[in-house]
Amino acid sequence: MDYVNLFVRSIFIENMVFAYFLGMCSYLAVSKTVKTAVGLGLAVVFVLSITVPINFLLDSYLLRPGALTWLDASYADVDLSFLSFIMFIAVIASMVQLVEMIVEKFAPALYGALGIFLPLIAVNCAILGGSLFMQQKDFAGIGESAVYGAGSGIGFFLAILAISAIREKIAYSNIPAPLRGLGITFIITGLMAIGFMSFMGIKI
Repeated sequence: MDYVNLFVRSIFIENMVFAYFLGMCSYLAVSKTVKTAVGLGLAVVFVLSITVPINFLLDSYLLRPGALTWLDASYADVDLSFLSFIMFIAVIASMVQLVEMIVEKFAPALYGALGIFLPLIAVNCAILGGSLFMQQKDFAGIGESAVYGAGSGIGFFLAILAISAIREKIAYSNIPAPLRGLGITFIITGLMAIGFMSFMGIKI
């Protein structure tokens, strides 16, 4: 698969938020200000860019049926695919812990603003979804998985950045009382998802 095509598809056409509606919890909770949205978005980009290729290696050389043949031909019948969820989540949790320590050390104000949602990246379904989609798409090499992970992270980053900018603007708008807060946010998210559907016609 062409890297550019895969990269564009993972950002716009197969966007984690607008195409699959994954990671909506942190998307809605942390998008009240652009500053916190940028911080969380960059953290998600980092975690997805690292965990998807690492999980690709785990899947290719440890978890798939017959993946252990590189050790010995006698392991050809070994199937450890039932460990996929546990191994993927362990890798994700390790990377999130690393991100949490870095943010706390170098950006304590952002760390305080993100609050509980920074460690909750470990159970963000968009992060796990990236690894599971990677497994489903059966990429040919680690390069494709790395491009897909980075593209998926950037797609999430663009989604949360866009909605946070809009929410800051509409804070000064005269919105009907029943729609204020999450109501209008859901409506805007739906409209943005429809807008992103227009990218499905792109041929690269």
